[in-house]
This record gives sequence, structure tokens and C-alpha cells, in this order.
Amino acid sequence: MKLFYSKKLIIIASLLIIVALLYKLAIPAPEVDYNTQVKPIINKKCISCHGGVKQEAGFSMLFQEEALGKTESGKPAILPGNPDESELIKRITHADPNERMPYKHEALSKDEINILRQWIKEGAKWGEHWAYIPVKKQDVPDYNNKWIKNDVDQFVYQKLEEEKLKPSNEADKATLLRRLSLDLIGMPASEQIASKYLKDNSDKAYENLVNDLLASSRYGERWTSLWLDLARFADTRGYEADRARNIWKYRDWLINAFNTDKPYNDFLIEQLAGDLMPDPDDAKYIATAFHRNTMTNDEGGTDNEEFRTAAVMDRVNTTWTAVMGTSFNCVQCHSHPYDPFKSDEYYKFLAFFNNSRDEDTQSEYPVLRQYNTADSIKFTQLIGWLKNNVSEGAAKKYQVFLKTWQPTINSLQCDQFVNGALISSWYAGLRNKGTCRLKNVVLENKNQLMFRYNSKIEAGKWFIYLDSLNGQLLKTIPLSNTNGEWKVVSTAFPNVKGKHNLYFKYYSPALKTADETGVQFEWFQFDQTFPGKGKPGYDIAYKDFNYLMQAKVDATPIMFENNKEQYRATHVFVRGNWMVKGKAVQADVPDIMNPLPPNVPRNRLGMALWLTDKKNPLVARTMVNRLWEQLFGYGLAETLEDLGTQGISPTHKELLDHLSWKFMNEYNWSIKRLLKDIVSSATYRQDSKVNEELIKKDPNNKFYARGSRIRLSAEQLRDQGLEVSNLLSEKMYGKSVMPFQPAGIWRSPYNGDVWKMSEKEDQFRRALYTYLKRTAPYPSMMTFDGGAREVCIPRRIRTNTPLQALTSLNDSTSHVIARNLAFRMQKIGGNEAGKQIQKGYEMMMYKPISPIRQKALVDLYTTALNKFKKDKRARQAIVGLKELEKGSNAETAAMVIVAGAMLNMDEWLNKN
Repeated sequence: MKLFYSKKLIIIASLLIIVALLYKLAIPAPEVDYNTQVKPIINKKCISCHGGVKQEAGFSMLFQEEALGKTESGKPAILPGNPDESELIKRITHADPNERMPYKHEALSKDEINILRQWIKEGAKWGEHWAYIPVKKQDVPDYNNKWIKNDVDQFVYQKLEEEKLKPSNEADKATLLRRLSLDLIGMPASEQIASKYLKDNSDKAYENLVNDLLASSRYGERWTSLWLDLARFADTRGYEADRARNIWKYRDWLINAFNTDKPYNDFLIEQLAGDLMPDPDDAKYIATAFHRNTMTNDEGGTDNEEFRTAAVMDRVNTTWTAVMGTSFNCVQCHSHPYDPFKSDEYYKFLAFFNNSRDEDTQSEYPVLRQYNTADSIKFTQLIGWLKNNVSEGAAKKYQVFLKTWQPTINSLQCDQFVNGALISSWYAGLRNKGTCRLKNVVLENKNQLMFRYNSKIEAGKWFIYLDSLNGQLLKTIPLSNTNGEWKVVSTAFPNVKGKHNLYFKYYSPALKTADETGVQFEWFQFDQTFPGKGKPGYDIAYKDFNYLMQAKVDATPIMFENNKEQYRATHVFVRGNWMVKGKAVQADVPDIMNPLPPNVPRNRLGMALWLTDKKNPLVARTMVNRLWEQLFGYGLAETLEDLGTQGISPTHKELLDHLSWKFMNEYNWSIKRLLKDIVSSATYRQDSKVNEELIKKDPNNKFYARGSRIRLSAEQLRDQGLEVSNLLSEKMYGKSVMPFQPAGIWRSPYNGDVWKMSEKEDQFRRALYTYLKRTAPYPSMMTFDGGAREVCIPRRIRTNTPLQALTSLNDSTSHVIARNLAFRMQKIGGNEAGKQIQKGYEMMMYKPISPIRQKALVDLYTTALNKFKKDKRARQAIVGLKELEKGSNAETAAMVIVAGAMLNMDEWLNKN
């Protein structure tokens, strides 16, 4: 009987095995996925020798046509459908180390070889990387769980289920108030908003808080602070001299754009090409300062074209890094080593930027010239006169010219100097009988020369010759002594057909030495004379025009496009060397991306419209990812700067695409609506408490089973300290300020710039208004991971160093904040130290202090009090008051020590 049962069990087991095998054979194995399985192997093991940089044996695996094409042997290395005959498989499985690939590197594992073999067997199908596929509407999971509040939670909950994790409970009101305030406005909420929320026990309390914070004018400042990193905004120009730059109005434009919730597509278009939009106003011109934040080299003897080219390349790189999260700068010298971008595509894209007027000039031309109130009235009246008496076209032409001084020819274009030179690489300077050339000047239909010069010499004469110094003398122009001041002069000029080289010569009998410079030119303009002569009011109009040309103005660097006469051809730089020009290229976008929309111009405006086309796969994803990172500490794809194949894949790709699609289509590019959607989710509102299981499974909270806990940014740390201590200025907008900074930080070469500490409330403006000198940034900002902004900063990497503790404990600003917080605690806490500490904690954290914290701080107070009662000098030093002044006592000094400790609490330095 036992034998019978044993045989029966064997038969049943055999049948089950057979059934399982048949089932496995009946259900085909899933195809190998190129993006997730094949591409990582290629990037890790093959691409360094067979990709964009090198193509050993004529074989590249970067592009499909190259991978399947013929190699140097005359045969393809990959034969789709036939892995055994494919040279690729033969080489990676070869027994001889001298023949096996990767050469002189670790062999591929069996699993990697099997993946490549199966991939070729299935036809070696190529795949597009997820980030280069247009965003599509996603199917939202449909979980029925009371924790879920919106679509964001559906996607997050799905991942939690997959990872066998559970979400956390909602954080308490005080924690949510502080978290949301820091995230949306970058500082604690106003007392009015905080009190309203904490007293509101309705179901709408949290939503009302979100709305109040989004409506706060402080919202624009907070998000401008983020964008300034991307725009590489600074108050100086960089390089050795690092002279000052007047570009603060661009920051004001950003604040206003965020506060008014300017749609993100318009936000980008105006910054990239506001000057090319129909009838641009001052705001649109100022928006283009986004790409005038590039560094310029003011050192004498440098090549202006080299640094103009460097600025143009920086604009290309910044556009791709900041707006599309792509390391396009890798394509300057060769095809991208990992992503499907070819080298010539870099220069086709560069052609969009290569015809901007800026040329590394000292005055940072082109600039937007903004008049004072009285002169603005003159300007408006003059443009009205031209419109009524000449034409609409003339009015527009002179409106642009008076606002921008464009188009003009910068004197740094002069060359072939004899007894003259480019002074500081900026101005054409001529000594006695000195000469130079200005080449390729279009003189057709031009009867006037306008120029800007300065001279300290009497009786100067400027001779202009056609095509050579022996050519026709076109004009002799007397140059008066301007006492070193710049002056704009107009003079009649003979009408000459075509394009010519002009040769300049200078002479003055007043020059006594051969080395003395007689004249400096800044720019020239060849055009027709001021129109409308003979019309009523002409004399007044012409007088006003000349007055406005000389008027003192506030000038902001802007973008402005070359006209047809000044058009620059764009060439590929051979191996990335700007001095070695290859083939000429026209403006275009990479093949892997969406094509340019039909009928758009091939200039920056057309490029901006291409960027913001909903078919562009990167722009919406990049911004959604960046906003998510600001709220949760990490992006859905961690590498904000690189969404390409070498970047870290998104943890919640479908959620990223879902929010990106809604951002463009449902929210019409509204950043405020997108932020509200995210912060309204249960995912965002979770408690940040952590346990051992969560630390083990998800140490960086990538699956969002809890609220994120993140160290605050440099700006947030300063701003919240100033706010809680009642020091923060309410002023918005305007020039950068210089709060306290230790002496000796600035050692400015080539100029006498000094850090002059701002007065009164300007010492306590929000951090984004702090003056940023690229070669010597504000120290505490750098300590807490801020940057010099020499280039685009797509992501700040959080660090944890002893310097940070030293700064938050001992920096002079930190001490002033602690001192004023102590004064405030004493004022509202009565006479008892314990009560003062309680009130201070509640001001900071919006909730009562725990008994353990209370005891620790009271003990610290008692210890400090006993010390200061015995040490008058220490007491005076810590309080900052003389002995007989009110508040100069041991109790206040001890409370300053306690306030300093509270400002260094972990829960204060971090967002919980």
C-alpha cells in the first residue's frame, strides 16, 4: 500500500512539473527592454570606446544607424535576429583576453551577455529614452483608501503597495504650518496668517492656509531665490576684475512674474526672446537679462570674440540645463557620449544665440536705457511727434534706438592699429597720427554718422578714408575737448554705395608726446538723418532727441538681435575649439526632439516657441521635477541636471508624467496651481517621524511613506531668523544690499570696490537681495551650500560640515538675531525666564515646548546667569549695550545665550 501511494505521488508531481513547463512555454517571455536592460550595459561597458567620443574600429553604439551600420571591417557588428553570427556577441564571449571585449576591462557577466544575446535575437530593437518621449496623459490608479486625498496620492500609494510600505499619519497643525510656510514663501508665515490657521478648526483650514501663502507677496521672493541659481544671477561680471553689474531689475521682474503667476511658457518665452516679441515693453526687455547674466572678461588684452563666444555657449548650456534638464554641454567637442545628440546639433542650436548684439563691452551693450520721470515725458512726446508727423515705422525705430542705442557698431571691432590700440580691449584709442580700420561697414543709403567719443585734447581732427589710408577722404570731423566725458555727436556723411572698409586717422597739434592718447571712440552708427525736417515742431523734436541721447539713464543689460547688416554666420567648432571653424550650420533643434513648430522664425523667438510647445518632452518634466525637489528634498528623478540615460531614473515616472501633462494642459502652465495640487496631497502632509523599518527600506524617503525632513537652504535659514527676531525688513524689490560681512573678504583686483555695509533696515533685507560678488560670495551663503553662480546651478547638493555649526553659532548676524530674539522673548514673556523661553519656542515652532526641552534651556539659562553676574565685560559684550543702558544686565545676557541655543535646535535648522 505504501508503495502504491509513493508511485501515485511521483506521478502527480511529474504531471505538475509537465504542466508548469507547458505553461511556461505557452506564455512567451517578455521582450528585452532596451532602455532598462540594454542601454545601461552599453553605457557602463561599451560606450567609452564605441560612442560619441571614440568609435574604435569604426563601431559606435550611440545611434541605431551607427550600431547597425558597417564597421571598419566592412561588416556590421550586430546582425539583428542572428546573435551567434554577430561580431558583438563573438567578441564579448571570446576566450582570448586580447580579443575579448571590453578590452583590458572586466568581462561582462553571464546575465549581461544573455541580455545582449536575447536582444539581438529579438531583432536588436532600439528604444527611446523615457525623457525624450512626448508627455502623454496617464491612467490614474484607482485605490480606495481613506488616506488618499488626490491623484498624487494614488500614484504614491501604488508604489507603497509595491514596496510593502504604509503611509504615515498627517502631521500636526503646527508642523504643517511651518513646513508649508517655508516651502511656499521661504520663511515663517505672518502672525496674521499663522493665527488664522491655528484657530481655524474647519475642514477648509489647510486649503485656506495654502491659498493665503500663495497669495503672499513673499511667495514671489521665495521662488525667485530658486530661479536666480538657474539664471546664474550675480551683481558682478566674474573673472579677475569681477566689476559690478547693474542687473537687479531682472530680479524684480522675476519676483513680479512669480507673484502674478505668469504662465510658465510665457515666463520662458519672455526671458529667452522678449526683445523679439511684437512691440516689446520695458518688462519684456528686462526679462531677457536672464541670458545677460553670463560672465564677461574685463581684463585688458583679452580677446573679446573669445569671451563673446564663451557667453554664447554658456547660454546654450544654461538653456538646456535649467529648462530641459539635459547635459547638452557634453556635445561641444563631440557627439554626446551617452545620449542621442550629435556634435553638429550643438552648433545648430548655438546659431539661435549667435546673433545677439553683446560683444564683451565695458558698458555691457546692449542695455535698456530707462529715463527719469521728466525725461520719460520728453521721450513719450518725441515718439508721439514722430508717429504723427513722419510714420509709425519711424516712431518704432527711434523708440528702440533711444531705449537701447541699437543698432550701433562697437569700436572694439576696429583693428589694424598703428600708433593706437584697443584700450582695455573696449575702446578704439588713437594717438597723434594714429590709424585703424573698421571693416565691412554698410554705407548704402546712409547720410549721417553718429558716434560716441571722449577726449581731453583741443583741436583734434578725425579723418575717414574709403577702403585704405590712400583711398578717398570721405570726411574730416573736428573733435572738441570733452574733458574726458563721453559725448554723442552727429555729422553729415557722404552717400557711398555698398559695403566698405573705413580707415580712421587722428591728428591734434595739442598733443605734446607720442604716447598720449588723443581720442577714444565707443561706438559708431551710420544711418539717415533725423526725419521730419520741415514739419511743425521739428526743431523742438530734434533738440529733444539729442538731449535724450545724452541723458543720464538707468541701464540694464538685455538681449538684442543683430540686424541683417551685422549678421554672424555660425560654424561647427572643430573639437570644440572656437578658433578652428568647420562647416557652416543654420539654426535648428536636435533630431531626437520635437521639430520646430511650422512657420516660426529661426531665431531665439522660434526656439522659445519650440521649447514651450507641448510636444517638447523635457520642459514640463524638468520644471515639475524641480518643484517636487524643492518640496520633498529630492526630485522624482533625483538628478535634476540630467534626465538623460546617465541620470537617475524617476522613482515615480507615471506620477512625473501625470503632473507634467496636467501642468501644460489642465493648469495652463500655472506654477501656483501645480504647487497647490502637490502640497494638498496626503503625501506632502505626512508626519516625518521615522522608524527602523523605514530607515532600512527607504533611507532617503524616495517612496514617500513619511514626510520629508530636510536641512533648510542658506536663504531660508537667514530669513526665518530675521523674521522670528522681528528684524526682517518688509521692503521688496530694488538694488542689492550689503549686510554685515567681516573685513577682508573682498580683495578686488583692478578696481577699488569695497563692501560698504548697508544702513538701517537694509542690513536686514531678505537673503535674495544680498549683493553677490562672484569671486567673493557672501560667506554664510557659501557655507550653507549656496554658489558663486559663475554658471547655472541646477541643484544644490546639501552638505553637513563643522563650518555650518560655527556659522549658526558664532556668525555676527547669527548673534544679532539671537540678541533681538532674546529682547522679544523678554518683552512678551513677562519677568520669569521659564515663561520667556516658552513664548520664544512657541514663536519659533507654533506649538508648546516639551518639558525636556524646557528643562534643558532653563538649566542653560541658570548657568549663563551665574556667569554673567560675575563678569560685567562679558555681559556687555553679549548684550551689546553699555552698563547703564536699559537691558544691559545678566538676565538679558543669559537669555541671549538661550536664544542662540534655540536658533541652533535641530528642529529649527531643518524642515520637519
